[in-house]
Amino acid sequence: MEGPRSSTHVSLVLRLLVLLLLGPARQAAAQRCPQACICDNSRRHVACRHQNLTEVPDAIPELTQRLNLQGNLLKVIPAAAFQGLPHLTHLDLRHCQVELVAEGAFRGLGRLLLLNLASNHLRELPQEALDGLGSLRRLELEGNALEELRPGTFGALGALATLNLAHNALVYLPAMAFQGLLRVRWLRLSHNALSVLAPEALAGLPALRRLSLHHNELQALPGPALSQARGLARLELGHNPLTYAGEEDGLALPGLRELLLDGGALQALGPRALAHCPRLHTLDLRGNQLDTLPPLQGPGQLRRLRLQGNPLWCGCQARPLLEWLARARVRSDGACRGPRRLRGEALDALRPWDLRCPGDAAQEEEEQEERAGPGPRAPPRDPPRGPGEDRAVAPCPRACVCAPESRHSSCEGCGLQAVPRGFPNDTLLLDLRRNHFPLVPRAAFPGLGHLVSLHLQHCGIAELEAGALAGLGRLIYLYLSDNQLAGLSAAALAGVPRLGYLYLERNRFLQVPGAALRALPSLFSLHLQDNAVDRLAPGDLGGTRALRWLYLSGNRITEVSPGALGPARELEKLHLDRNQLREVPTGALEGLPALLELQLSGNPLRALHDGAFQPVGRSLQHLFLNSSGLEQISPGAFSGLGPGLQSLHLQKNQLRALPALPNLRQLELIDLSSNPFHCDCQLLPLHRWLTGLNLRVGATCATPPSARGQRVKAAAAVFEACPGWGARKAKRTPASRPSTRKTSIKGRQRGADKVGKERGRL
Repeated sequence: MEGPRSSTHVSLVLRLLVLLLLGPARQAAAQRCPQACICDNSRRHVACRHQNLTEVPDAIPELTQRLNLQGNLLKVIPAAAFQGLPHLTHLDLRHCQVELVAEGAFRGLGRLLLLNLASNHLRELPQEALDGLGSLRRLELEGNALEELRPGTFGALGALATLNLAHNALVYLPAMAFQGLLRVRWLRLSHNALSVLAPEALAGLPALRRLSLHHNELQALPGPALSQARGLARLELGHNPLTYAGEEDGLALPGLRELLLDGGALQALGPRALAHCPRLHTLDLRGNQLDTLPPLQGPGQLRRLRLQGNPLWCGCQARPLLEWLARARVRSDGACRGPRRLRGEALDALRPWDLRCPGDAAQEEEEQEERAGPGPRAPPRDPPRGPGEDRAVAPCPRACVCAPESRHSSCEGCGLQAVPRGFPNDTLLLDLRRNHFPLVPRAAFPGLGHLVSLHLQHCGIAELEAGALAGLGRLIYLYLSDNQLAGLSAAALAGVPRLGYLYLERNRFLQVPGAALRALPSLFSLHLQDNAVDRLAPGDLGGTRALRWLYLSGNRITEVSPGALGPARELEKLHLDRNQLREVPTGALEGLPALLELQLSGNPLRALHDGAFQPVGRSLQHLFLNSSGLEQISPGAFSGLGPGLQSLHLQKNQLRALPALPNLRQLELIDLSSNPFHCDCQLLPLHRWLTGLNLRVGATCATPPSARGQRVKAAAAVFEACPGWGARKAKRTPASRPSTRKTSIKGRQRGADKVGKERGRL
């Protein structure tokens, strides 16, 4: 027995020696801190905010639990980017201009609880981008540019409770889009452009209790899809262009307690629209176009009905509603639009006998005069499809792969010389990229009436014949990037009224194909980057009333004429970077009240004149002017831009001076790096303004030689000799504070006296 005991003893001694030797090294590692960061070792927090970092620092303490990297320039999150931080629980990557998350980027973060990727530039998430996050409870992807969700993307997030996909560019949810999210309780999909939900889009979400779908483009209640989430307690569907809801929509949610349908276009609600929602307690119908409402059958627990902002007609037809409200003890709000004698009366103050019915000649004559026409009727609806109707599956073309579970078909890189035929009739996504067919003929995609996404990149396409897309009435995404197209006719794009995303990057366009765009009433995003367009003229965007995002980066544009952007009044993003503009197209910005982001970087601007951005001052949030050769900025160049502006990019210019910008009070990011600032008394206003900002701005002195390399914000010694410096300091001395306080007290006393006098007059 001595042998095993002695060997165990030796093993313990060796372990102690190893711990003693490694202890100091581990302690030093725990205390190290990257140069651009602030480390709180006691709380295990590290913050590297707004440091213009282009990659994740490699000297972060291993024991860090919270890491804040927001406001940097990471752009790409590579594989295993945080592998040395196994204890991380909170990771903040907001506003980092992230365009790509590589597969396996977060592997090794098995303890992570919160991942915040909001306000970046993500257009897609690779299949394994989120692998290794088995403990993640909350994922923030709000404010990106995600256009499609691939089934399986979230499959590794079995512990996730909240998923935020608001403010993206989603127009379609495929079946099983959220497969694997067994514990998600709140799914946020608001402020997208969703118009289609596959019937099984929400399948596999057994714990879902709250679903936010407000501010989308749903024109009909997606009952079959919503009914997959049978545990829903709160459903937010407000601000969608719904005009009618009835039992045929198939909404069956046995646990639903709150339903929000506010701010829409509802003209009629069927009496059995909510017959399969027996536990519904609150129904919000505010701000619609309802002039009447039938007694609702089914929701026996309904207690709150909100009707404010509807043109309710309190004639005889409203008597059943009032009787039902009293009988079911439902509290309601809203006011009568008419008839005249009841105009403005609160609905809940009326009794059924207050309403006159046929037989009263005076009342009938009054109503005929007042009413503007017949009440709203339910719009014609497509007949409901049976479970197997219109889903016949045809054989897959040779050399292609057709996946029935996802309804995707692919012939990518198969050397095809013509568009193949014979795909399954229920195909949703068709991928034909990297083949070779210079001509897309008429009716090239027969039998694909369900198609939502069509990929034709890198196919050498020089022409689309008239009617090439005939029959694709549900198409939303059309990818024609990296081809040989120099033009498009309206006839070529006829037959795709729902098309929302048109990708034409890296073709041979010399001008915006305005005639073709008129055939696309639902166009949301137009991508024309890296073509040869030389100007934007009036008429180029005619008919694009739904356009929100316009990408014209990397063209040869020298002029954007006033009125050229006028038809696109809802435009939110305008990218004109890497063109040949010599001045800000101020006149063309007139009539864009919703513009949030303006990209002008990489143009030879040289100077900014007064009022350059005045037309979009109230809406603009992000302004990019970097790498534009700017040498001079007038004091009033940013006039009109105020509290709304969140980020201002002026890096990599030739600025030696810059006026103070006191109106920009809500900036979250301002980048002035790589400018040759001359730090003399003319720069004092800028120095004072920067010292009041709790942001890193990257501005450094290039001249005079004595100040070279110093930060403008911190270079107090440079400005101490300037006129006015001492006066400013004097205002801050303690001796001045009492008098200020007395003045303030006297001011308040005068105000109180004035109020007293006013009350005395009353």
